Amino acid sequence: MPEILDQARTQVLENGVGLDEAGVLAVLNLPDEQLPAALQLAHEVRMRWCGPEVEVEGIVSLKTGGCPEDCHFCSQSGLFTSPVRSVWLDIPSLVEAAKQTAATGATEFCIVAAVRGPDARLMKQMREGVAAIKAEVDIQVAASLGMLSKEQVDELVDMGVHRYNHNLETCRSYFPNVVTTHSWEERWETLRMVRESGMEVCCGGILGLGETVEQRAEFAAQLAELDPHEVPLNFLNPRPGTPLGDRPVVEGKDALRAIAAFRLAMPRTILRYAGGREITLGDLGTRDGLLGGINAVIVGNYLTTLGRPATADLELLDDLKMPVKALSATL
Repeated sequence: MPEILDQARTQVLENGVGLDEAGVLAVLNLPDEQLPAALQLAHEVRMRWCGPEVEVEGIVSLKTGGCPEDCHFCSQSGLFTSPVRSVWLDIPSLVEAAKQTAATGATEFCIVAAVRGPDARLMKQMREGVAAIKAEVDIQVAASLGMLSKEQVDELVDMGVHRYNHNLETCRSYFPNVVTTHSWEERWETLRMVRESGMEVCCGGILGLGETVEQRAEFAAQLAELDPHEVPLNFLNPRPGTPLGDRPVVEGKDALRAIAAFRLAMPRTILRYAGGREITLGDLGTRDGLLGGINAVIVGNYLTTLGRPATADLELLDDLKMPVKALSATL
């Protein structure tokens, strides 16, 4: 077994201390023949420090498209020629989406808006929507509304939002190549305020934006420093009309190497399959990732792209004898 995996077995599996940036890079550079061993070790780490349960989540877009930011991967930017146009979801539709999500067995329902940050209209819609969901659906409500002020953080806490998603997207050194209308530091400040508020922090990003392997390791180390409750791992699904629309899809083996490396960097974190896994990994790769460190999935469709049917993921979890995390365990 390579030296880095021997080190990780002692440091991460036995002692629960994640790999540093150099260690993550060593895992990302493992040859293909060592990938099964890395995935097996990552799975053992997940089972020891997180347990066998898998957290299932559904997401819905409250406000889609028309975003003023220029995130180069995103078809919801109003600055690109991609076909997504601005749409608002009404409260009854929001509640119905939460009901459908809960029916899959999911414990998490995340409300997402394509904005730089929420204005008064969006915060009012959120307050009404969260109240309506809580009145009718037994599910935890999370939110992803861009960059926040301290007052908005406090308001979300007051609403009963228990987890906030705000992805750093990529490492600090590469971020200016992906977004120019705001900074990595601005995102970090929102995450700091969310953590201090007591809400759970959900923060991940997208692999395959053009970053180097070294920058991928940098990103894992920066996430580990943040110590989020949850890390959603997305793989770029190139969107027509965006600046990254012609980028190649991440190779399946590279995606699996990243899953193992991120798990070994963050042994106790919820590591969630998010967008792009269908085209990057397919069914067999999805199974490999669940046996290689992943312990949460988004079921159904994503914000602007189609996902696997929820039933396909739930059947796979049942086949792998991985129990879906019960809502009562999160309250």
